[in-house]
Amino acid sequence: MTDQQHDFSPRRGASEEWIAETIDAIMEHATLAEKVGMLSGRGFFREFAADDKLWGARPYRAGSGIERLGVPPLWFTDGPRGVARGQSTCFPCTMARGATFDTDLEMRIGEAMGKEIRAQGCDLSGAVCINILRHPAWGRAQETYGEDPHHLGAMGSALGLGIQTQNVMATVKHFALNSMENARFKVDVRVGERALHEVYLPHFKMALDAGVASVMSAYNKFDGEYCGQHHGLLTDILRGEWGFAGFVHSDWVMGLYKPYAVAAGLDIENPEPQILGEKLIAAVEAGHVAPFVIDRACRNILRTQYRFACAPDPLTAYPAELVASAEHVALAREAAEKSIVLLENNGVLPLDRSRVRRLAVLGRLASLENTGDMGSSRVRAPHVVTPIEALRAMLGADAIAVGDEDDIDAAVAAARDADAALIVAGYNAREEGEYIPGDITLGQESDASGRRPAIGGDRLSLDLPARQIALIEAVAATGTPVVVAIVAGSAVLVEGWRAQAGAILQTFYSGMEGGAALADILFGDVNPSGRLPFTVARDPADYPFFDRDADRIVYDHWHGYAKLMRDGIEPRYPFGHGLSYTRFARRALRVSASDRAVHVSVTVANVGDRPGDDSILCHVRYPGSVERWSQALKAFTRVSLQPGETRTIAMTIDLDDLRYRDETAHGWKLESGPHEICISGGVEPDLSVSVRF
Repeated sequence: MTDQQHDFSPRRGASEEWIAETIDAIMEHATLAEKVGMLSGRGFFREFAADDKLWGARPYRAGSGIERLGVPPLWFTDGPRGVARGQSTCFPCTMARGATFDTDLEMRIGEAMGKEIRAQGCDLSGAVCINILRHPAWGRAQETYGEDPHHLGAMGSALGLGIQTQNVMATVKHFALNSMENARFKVDVRVGERALHEVYLPHFKMALDAGVASVMSAYNKFDGEYCGQHHGLLTDILRGEWGFAGFVHSDWVMGLYKPYAVAAGLDIENPEPQILGEKLIAAVEAGHVAPFVIDRACRNILRTQYRFACAPDPLTAYPAELVASAEHVALAREAAEKSIVLLENNGVLPLDRSRVRRLAVLGRLASLENTGDMGSSRVRAPHVVTPIEALRAMLGADAIAVGDEDDIDAAVAAARDADAALIVAGYNAREEGEYIPGDITLGQESDASGRRPAIGGDRLSLDLPARQIALIEAVAATGTPVVVAIVAGSAVLVEGWRAQAGAILQTFYSGMEGGAALADILFGDVNPSGRLPFTVARDPADYPFFDRDADRIVYDHWHGYAKLMRDGIEPRYPFGHGLSYTRFARRALRVSASDRAVHVSVTVANVGDRPGDDSILCHVRYPGSVERWSQALKAFTRVSLQPGETRTIAMTIDLDDLRYRDETAHGWKLESGPHEICISGGVEPDLSVSVRF
């Protein structure tokens, strides 16, 4: 029972002064055991077993909480393609949403997630994943936005702030250098100061500066120490250099190993007090950990928790009806439509309903509910629209012929009698995703033997499976126009078969409404507008070295478009590539500089005959006196235009975003000389203007 003389529970609408005084009072009255009890989750292992190991069956206690004093616990739910609880809205995976280049859409998705989180009893979300896509083989690539730091920071900030509109604390993860899956629990990442600060950290700082409330540490090591107990990361950089005042919590189960983690800057161990429990109390009593370190962690937690718990709610109530509401399902469809990237098109698309009397829909993935991996990000939506279901609904069941790679002869026969063929190819959760060894389960289904085999992990190949390539080749040989839709979390190489396809789309893992979105794109009801958030190479050797079983690996400046530009290699599809059914023109690029920012404006016109969206990417090309990316994305926006419509759009680049890390002074410097401001994206010619600093 709570001692009513000391009820310090949060109050909606309380002032900052009340919050500060209440936190002081909690710290005065709490015992050491109660304070240490705030520094971990609790009850997960017991509850997980009771729920038959169904991840997300209930909210998970994730730190804070002193019942005697009325301090509530934090209640955690995961993401990032929706709320990993109940039957929530399943949005397209994060990489798909990265392809929209639409921060307004991402904030609206965050707001919807926040409502569904509150409706399901949680107040801490693990949805904001912004690790760099260093190599497309990374099995968990689908959970992040792409390969560029600025893009990651802008999209992650939008999602986090959207979630927090509903007084849910968002956590940004995984801090830091987490860009491989199978070896994530052991790999030691070595990286120099410049690459760390210029490539692997700026997106985290951008999200935290925007106001994202908390940080989740990564499993991997950095320069010999686990990230969850790395003083350099969690204190020197995060709190010292960046001034972060929120709380830091570990990743689940194996996020730290020593009680000194709390002295290094970790505030909460999740999901149980395996280290920050009795072992931590013993370390304090033995004089190995100072008591003020415990108090500091408690204040970090309480300061953040009470700021959200005492803020007025935007809604008067959060009923269960908000979960997977019609409005949120429509938002998932909008996101899927905006994310699909048209990679190639020789005139096959859009299909004409009046001429397509029969459509062959081929490939096992065409009928699979395939929304992404089955690990911690899994969302169990109330329904999933597959491509074949959507096309049957659009054209009628009799107009659809089916087949797959398991019987290529039958698939060829189906295609031969069709006016066009759609082949859905790519991967599913068995082939890429969060790596979950066979002795651990997050509720994924058993195989035919009743066992739960290892699933997900880093890809062994960047190509489509051989049987899918054989299907594409065999169907193309019939002369029927072929459209290939690629389902994958990141880049898939197309060199062996692209010439045989009339059109190629990348649909990613497109969420619960993905099939409907694909049907609309195929028949021109929606204009494709996605842009690649990564680079598709022609050869696997064009990407950085990758070893999914590595014990140690070196990260440097070079990956993605920056590496290919440095090496003088032409990609198959560059970062930002994406075709449309209409055409856009850009002109009148204007650039001016002030003491703190570069101001950019450009005029965009839809010169085609269909409504469409254009994504405008603003890169900066540096003078070249310092070795760094020769150009880097520093701003982007998205504009919707009717045929014949013209609009002038404006973007701003903070001057600090143009600086490089000086390893001697351990600070930031602006390179002197001409900086070229370049507008790109899609297939339009680049525009550029030079500005000198």
